[in-house]
Amino acid sequence: MKGLKPGLKSVLWSGAALLLILLLAVPGLNLLSVLLLMVPYVVLFSTLSARSFLLHLVPVWVIAAIVLGPGILIVALFFLIPAVVMGQLYKRKEPAARVLKMTFVAVLALLLLELIVFEYVLDLSVFDQMRTVVRDMVSDLRSNNLVPAVWTDDYTDLMIRMMINSIPVAFMMIAFMYSVITHFIARRILNAKAYGMELPGTPEAKDWKLPRSLVVFYLIVYVLDLFVSAESSSFLPIALINLMPLLRLAFAIQAVGFFFFIAHERGWHKVVPVLIAIPVLLFPPLSIIGVLDAAFPIRKSFKKT
Repeated sequence: MKGLKPGLKSVLWSGAALLLILLLAVPGLNLLSVLLLMVPYVVLFSTLSARSFLLHLVPVWVIAAIVLGPGILIVALFFLIPAVVMGQLYKRKEPAARVLKMTFVAVLALLLLELIVFEYVLDLSVFDQMRTVVRDMVSDLRSNNLVPAVWTDDYTDLMIRMMINSIPVAFMMIAFMYSVITHFIARRILNAKAYGMELPGTPEAKDWKLPRSLVVFYLIVYVLDLFVSAESSSFLPIALINLMPLLRLAFAIQAVGFFFFIAHERGWHKVVPVLIAIPVLLFPPLSIIGVLDAAFPIRKSFKKT
């Protein structure tokens, strides 16, 4: 887009926003669309005045509503609000950490608001739907003799309860994912020569480091998790169900930073730590590497002498 006029660039990004909304109705491509839908909004809001942004947005939404029905605007609005938050922070040249934090909060707040609206306004209980889906799935598996004989309704109820109790951590991971992916793509677009906004980035992966105090917190949560029954409906088990995955994810990211640090010090090809990061993020027990890296000065052993 380097040689294009500013107005034409905005029109193309409006077209990209419309295309991504329409792709929501295409099975297989809708997942990709959901992951990228905030990006055109962020680019447009960051480079246009509020009035111009609305002039580009309204036709996109009108066409989408005509093609897919007005219900699609609910989805479009969901992605618009955090995109506006991110775009406004980009205009102020805020640090990347603040951009990610505020966008994360905006997405998380919208997810919780959506849950409340479904539950209390539309009278559509997400929890009841989850219970129905799980019970129907178990019933189908049982009818095909794919469920162990020892599996009882109590086990099904326990699984449902754990799934419902895990909703907070699921929402947080979704909010984190959207914030990181959108920031990663939108910042590079806006920093390119076509726009040249020079937005600050996050620290390099090799410099990622969690505070040592978080290791102590992790150990406390880990020990409590060993002794507290997951079957209880009290606050502590629910808190542990949500805290443990988040802490493991945090230390898995720390472990990824550790391998990027080694790659930097030893002169490895950049693809090597990326390939290592995949199993680290997918296999939770490997997060122990991040715990050790945060707890002890083991990076000193890999520094160039």
